[in-house]
Amino acid sequence: MAKTSLLFGIHMHQPVDNFRWVIDHAVEVCYKPFFEVASQYPQFRFSLHCSGWLMEQIAQFHPEVYALIKTLVEGGSIELFGAGYYEPILSTIPSRDRIAQIERLNKSIRSGFSQTPKGVWLTERVWESSLIRDLYRCGIEYTVMDDYHFQCAGFDEAVLDGYYMSEEGGEKLGLFPISKKLRYALPFLNVNKAIEAITSYCRENDSAAIIFDDAEKFGMWPGTYEWVYEKGWLVRFIEAVLADPSIEPMHYGEYFRTRRPRGIAYLPNTSYYEMGEWSLRADDALKLEEFKQEMGHQRYEEEGVKFLKGGIWKNFFVKYPESNRLHKRMLELSAQRETVGEGEFDINLYKLQTNDPLWHGVFGGLYLPNLRDNAYRYLIRCEDIRYRGKQVVVSDQNELDGYDKVKIVVPKVIFRFDAAYGGQMVEFDSRQECFNWQNTLTRRKEAYHRQILEGGKTQEARAVEDGIDTIHNMAVEIDDSIRETVIYDWYLKNSFIDHISDGSFDLQRFKRCDFREYGDFANQPFEAGYTQEKVTFSRDGGLYFPEKAFARLEKHYIPSVEGIGFEITFSTDDERVLNYVLEHNFHFADYKALRINGADAEEEGMSVQTDRLEIIDGYLNKRLLLRFSQPCDIYYFSLKTLSQSEKGFDLSTQGISFAAVFAFSKTISIRGELEVFDV
Repeated sequence: MAKTSLLFGIHMHQPVDNFRWVIDHAVEVCYKPFFEVASQYPQFRFSLHCSGWLMEQIAQFHPEVYALIKTLVEGGSIELFGAGYYEPILSTIPSRDRIAQIERLNKSIRSGFSQTPKGVWLTERVWESSLIRDLYRCGIEYTVMDDYHFQCAGFDEAVLDGYYMSEEGGEKLGLFPISKKLRYALPFLNVNKAIEAITSYCRENDSAAIIFDDAEKFGMWPGTYEWVYEKGWLVRFIEAVLADPSIEPMHYGEYFRTRRPRGIAYLPNTSYYEMGEWSLRADDALKLEEFKQEMGHQRYEEEGVKFLKGGIWKNFFVKYPESNRLHKRMLELSAQRETVGEGEFDINLYKLQTNDPLWHGVFGGLYLPNLRDNAYRYLIRCEDIRYRGKQVVVSDQNELDGYDKVKIVVPKVIFRFDAAYGGQMVEFDSRQECFNWQNTLTRRKEAYHRQILEGGKTQEARAVEDGIDTIHNMAVEIDDSIRETVIYDWYLKNSFIDHISDGSFDLQRFKRCDFREYGDFANQPFEAGYTQEKVTFSRDGGLYFPEKAFARLEKHYIPSVEGIGFEITFSTDDERVLNYVLEHNFHFADYKALRINGADAEEEGMSVQTDRLEIIDGYLNKRLLLRFSQPCDIYYFSLKTLSQSEKGFDLSTQGISFAAVFAFSKTISIRGELEVFDV
């Protein structure tokens, strides 16, 4: 009887330094019950990848689960896969860091489990052929990716039942295509249908049914704990696999050693299909969905998937400037490794390279403030090591847009300003607390907002007979309260943003971002210049009524012991009475622990004719003081984004937006300080 080799693998990962309760919950409802069931069937062979940081947490805080894994490895049930230790997207980090992270995890696996990985997990299945050389240097012989990767290169689904070989400069790597059919079947279909999906790959000798997917689908995704464990899906599935004479559970390594490849394959830069959709800008993602519907589901699955593609993973750096900023700062720091030295700097750099805060799809990712806070914590630790004992002003063009980014480093704070975005402040780092008060996120259009704005449900729920639906197809009820939170900003939510408006500017227009804007300074580039004593940004622009009136804006930032001083001068030929609005957006770890100008922070508020904005950050025990040379009205509101998550939608507070409003005619000059003090 011809047999199908079942190559079954699971991938375990949690964001680095994620909340302890999240890790404990994952262990309780997913990892622990999975390995407890697997330990009852030692003849069920499968593969496992677990990110290095998560395995540390399991070993330290859940030793019984670690012991279960170790027993299964030693008994021959588990083949361990390598990867980057802190789960980076390998193609987005420098080669030297890529090799170091893979070797760090390999060393940990050898030490803890006496295995040397020959297979590697590609984080989010992001593939670029340039990886082959570094994987080869790390002793890696094969990897896994979606069948979609192969279909993008012209392969038919029917031939994707084994591995293919590829090369880069003559260095080789085996490529296993993960079956989309199996990804959507396990564990969501009933056991009989899941077995049918596996045996459908029994098409010739040496055929393989290939599945390597998130372990979190087996207990953490909505509805899966009850289905997989309480209703016994996993037990019945494993028993059905072992009882079926046409299925042989096998490790990837054994299959690779004992079976010939199906052929050769050269694959384009890509990830799984859904990631390609998510990496597109909202309007393009909606157009892609329209094209799919026009083609029809069956025709798309059979033919269109080869030609109708989304974007590549690195598009997230284009789609989200906040993501690009983190990534390019990481590259800047990586280039300093040789001058700074190894040790503490390296560990923080590698943690900074974790993928989770850099993108957004069905999970929160970039939209989760705590993940970005973690990334900035590692970044600031690296910077503090780099600038230990120094006070400097430095410039770079690491974000590839041709405009200077100027950094002011003083004893307590690191400030960073961007000439491409109005000479605005894009980092406001506490060196002591390793916290970035400028870690805000702009409210922007996402493709899934269309269903929210149109009302009803996000999609029609699918009827699933004797099974459960996947997270990608779950319907979510939408009500008016959610719809009202969908607001878009037309400029990035940095600080020291310059608006020119009129007397109609008020709190509600500021909150809705629909106030009148006459100037071209809030989202346009400035010219930059700097010395060790002063940083200067300037722009010759205009006011538009709609006829253009010449206008010039110049601002200076001056380093001081406690922070920075600033001088802003605006002048125009137009003689109307207007409002100059200086906007700041500050991010905090705990918004309930804030006091603003002497009162507890509310969802929105204002201070009339004041010359200061004083914020007490009770969480970090710091006082942020923004002083002005003349009185102004200050409006503020909680900056919130509505994002998709595995549970439906999350309304997250990304910061507080402040607007200091000054009336003027023809010219205005404002001086002040932004300083940080201990409470």
